This record gives sequence, structure tokens and C-alpha cells, in this order.
Amino acid sequence: MPKIYDDEFGDITVRRSMRTSNVRISVAPNGTLRASMPRYTPLFILRRFIKSSRPNLRKMLAQQEPAYKLRNGMTIGKSHRLTVIEDAPKTSVKRVGQTILVHLASGAALTDATIEKEVRNVVQAALRLEAKSHLPKRLSYLAERNHCSYEKVRFSHASGRWGSCNSHGTISLNIALMKLPFELIDYVIIHELCHTKQMNHSPRFWALVETADPEYKLHRKQLKSYSPTI
Repeated sequence: MPKIYDDEFGDITVRRSMRTSNVRISVAPNGTLRASMPRYTPLFILRRFIKSSRPNLRKMLAQQEPAYKLRNGMTIGKSHRLTVIEDAPKTSVKRVGQTILVHLASGAALTDATIEKEVRNVVQAALRLEAKSHLPKRLSYLAERNHCSYEKVRFSHASGRWGSCNSHGTISLNIALMKLPFELIDYVIIHELCHTKQMNHSPRFWALVETADPEYKLHRKQLKSYSPTI
């Protein structure tokens, strides 16, 4: 299926159909965007639609259903753990050192929408701390090792993408990367660094990726088992 590449949203799958009367964009199960459009509509119409719809597309990606459920004792990122204490005097959520501590008042549950949202906000903050500590150093190391250069790095979370690289050399990395095994974190970073040399997914691009990560095909396949949502 054909794809177009966007600096912010990465690969967008394009589906053409005689039964489609206008351009529509939705979120695929793997967290990427997919577009449906009339069969003979030129691609510049789709690109113009994406440009005018960026705020809505960001919101749509941010509202994607999380791919995992919160549970007591679960590991958060590389160094945090979720601890739930029930029948507490009142409900509260806070980060204490490496622990995300949830006190639940009698009758409250981790699955309550308001509580779950508050917990995920604290989880997001914890992952951002880990990301800012680990990812810039790893990006710098892998860039030097593979003779790549970039202008700056920024962190995101309201996206269905693990990372992206724009034409100005800015690499964006999703803080949810900290949920991945280290070898998959490296694969995503290498993928984006290779875009500083090839802003596409041509055979030449994948050759660069393979040089930096000989097991990239395996890592690419494994990555599909994870979701960048928080």
C-alpha cells in the first residue's frame, strides 16, 4: 500500500477508492495515520489537508486508547514502579523517588477514569525524566558512531510515532521509548538519524539503517508489538 512521509507524523498509509468522496484520516491499530481519498485525487490535496489539520491530528493521536492497563507492581520505564495502597484515608497519586505511589480511598479503583488519568499524568512525568536522562546521551553516541549529525532533539508524547526527523535536522523522540527494551530504543534512534541523510524510506535509506543496525529487520518487527501511547 502506498505511503507518503510527513516531517511530524512520519509514514502515512494512503488508500484510494472509487467509493470515497473526500479525504479522511484515521489512526491505524499500530498507532500510525492512514488516509482514505478518491482514486484520482492528487497527493498535494492530501498534503494540504494534513497541513491544515495538524492540531486535530495531534489530538486524535493523543486520544488513542492506551495499549496497556495499569496494575499494582508494574514496572514503569526503566527505573520506576507503580505501587497501589488500598483503603487509604483519601485517594492521591504522586511520585516518591522511583515509585509512583497511588493511595486509593475505600471504594476507589485504579480503573476509575479520573484516577487513571491522574496516574497516567504522573507516569508521563516519570517517563519524561527518564527520557531526558537517557535519550540525549544515546542519540549523541549513536550519531557519532554512525557519522550522522542533527541540529537538536525534542521530546514528545502526544503522537502515535516513536520518533521523527524533520528537514531542519530536528529529531523528535517519544518519551514512551523508555518502555522499550534498550535494543529497540537504539533501533528507533538509528532510524531517525538515518533520516538526516535520507529523508525517505528508499532502499538507500534502509541500507544506511542496516549498516548501523544489522538486525534492524528483527527489531523493526519486534517494535510492532509495542505501542507509543502512555
